Amino acid sequence: MDGNQLTTWETFHDVFAEALGFPSFYGRNMNAWIDCMTSLDAPEDGMTTVHGSPTDPVVLHVENAASIPGELFDALNECGAFVNWRRIDVGEPAILVLSYWRTEPVARSGTT
Repeated sequence: MDGNQLTTWETFHDVFAEALGFPSFYGRNMNAWIDCMTSLDAPEDGMTTVHGSPTDPVVLHVENAASIPGELFDALNECGAFVNWRRIDVGEPAILVLSYWRTEPVARSGTT
């Protein structure tokens, strides 16, 4: 996913709905986002077309995360964490891994 596309709430929901195959009735708010993401390992729920499993969680890699406005970036972090907490709270495994950096990684000297 390209963080350059996540510029407003509208584009945030457009990009996620398209990339993860949210249903046509997706509510386009963070409660609805959490509901869809909580079902990443339940294809029968019809909430996403992308699926993972307890041993193979969905990795959401975001390029250019530094370009995401602060409010959207914070919501992605908080709601992503809530998806996993919600599942763990009822005895299910975490299903979502967020992968990104907000600043360009700095190469350490002596590494290859």
